[in-house]
Amino acid sequence: MPIFNLVRRGAYHDSVTLMRLSRDMEAVPGVTRAAAMMGTPQNRALLRDAGLLAADGDAAGPTDLVMTVIADDAHAAQLAWAAADAALARRSDAGPTTTRPRSLTRALDEFPDATLALISVPGPYAAAEATKALHAGLHVMLFSDNVSLADEITLKRLARERHLFVMGPDCGTAILGGVPLGFANAVPRGRIGLAAASGTGLQAVSCHLAAAGEGVSHAIGLGGRDLSDDVGGLMLEPALALLAADPDTTVVCVLGKAPGPTTSKKIRGWLERLGKPWVAHFTGDSDLNSAPTLEDAALAAVAVARGARHTAREFTLPETEIARVVAEAGAGLKASRRFVRGVYAGGTLAQEAAALLRVHVGDSGVGHHITDLGDDAHTVGRPHPMIDGTVRREWITREAEDPATAVILLDVVLGYGAHPDPAGELLPAIAAARTRGVTVIASVCGTETDPQGLSRQADALRRAGVVVMPSNAQAARIAARITEKRS
Repeated sequence: MPIFNLVRRGAYHDSVTLMRLSRDMEAVPGVTRAAAMMGTPQNRALLRDAGLLAADGDAAGPTDLVMTVIADDAHAAQLAWAAADAALARRSDAGPTTTRPRSLTRALDEFPDATLALISVPGPYAAAEATKALHAGLHVMLFSDNVSLADEITLKRLARERHLFVMGPDCGTAILGGVPLGFANAVPRGRIGLAAASGTGLQAVSCHLAAAGEGVSHAIGLGGRDLSDDVGGLMLEPALALLAADPDTTVVCVLGKAPGPTTSKKIRGWLERLGKPWVAHFTGDSDLNSAPTLEDAALAAVAVARGARHTAREFTLPETEIARVVAEAGAGLKASRRFVRGVYAGGTLAQEAAALLRVHVGDSGVGHHITDLGDDAHTVGRPHPMIDGTVRREWITREAEDPATAVILLDVVLGYGAHPDPAGELLPAIAAARTRGVTVIASVCGTETDPQGLSRQADALRRAGVVVMPSNAQAARIAARITEKRS
């Protein structure tokens, strides 16, 4: 099919806007693939490798918007570009809150009392903009990805010198003083503070806290590499100091991937000197873990805040109910269907599910596997699966067509910035999988006050025959129960 590129000169847009434009263009009849990206050399290379770059797009510059379409014909491409232009026009007409200064200097002129800059520019340019913000006395939430490790270290050292924070790079979620940033959820203010090198991990824990009747004082995103030995917790240490000094924070919860061995020793010292009770959960093996799952990290923090103890359990439902669900879900499965196939939008949730499957059913080569569709390898020229469900529908269909698939395991992530109906987007593929005799198990990460509504999303899944569990960990465990005697 032909490739069509349209270049808008000097039309910069942030990455979240670009992901939504890609979604809107791809929804046009006759369009097979669509992408909206800034014309940086790196982005042009990504488009070229994905087979999405034509001559017009190859001539674009870093500040030019490239809208690329694979379509039946030029008319379908024109309709796709018109859909993108209409979406941009709606943003421009949305009102005074959508003011878009063209530089940091102009933004500070317009908002002189600002204390934080959210930076979402292409990776090669993000460090320069973050440096300007730090020199202007602003904290930085660095949403941009593809920022070099060397730049991250330099930025975080500069931030520490100036008693500021750099959250990121690739920081998608934070809640500061009750203000949600990025892909955060609508959770109440409260007495539990979070420091997280994990976006969907932070979302999951904050939502479990809300479900238990507690709230968040601050949730400080650190960026996924902050706990590596290369970075050495440069932002975790001041984040813990801030939460220790905050009178509204009574319990501290630390989340992330397993830290590097040198950094792990530092973290232990920081936690021991914190002066407040703390809970830690790191995905994978870590001797710092005081909670085995994200759900347990939240429940343990709740228990500590209330002067109680938390005992981890595999399921919060009665064992008789679990046995019934397992029996019903496994009753119609053919003998050839033996494996769990996870199709995830959240990286940390995918890692947690994979770790739990290894514990309960072991590694099976090409058998059980979890795919994180939010990984950069799957989002080239396409919107993130938390914004658009197209790629997930394709993967659900693909996994269901495999005669060895017994269970498809899903996460459905709600919150600001996410798709307005993420469960609804997946229902056509779920229905097709159910028709093939595949069991579908899901968890919903969200709250009742999220724009999408936790109950509305969970009920829609249940009506489609999906087994909906109270947490990602419980969903992974019940999937293992169903398949453990089959693999």
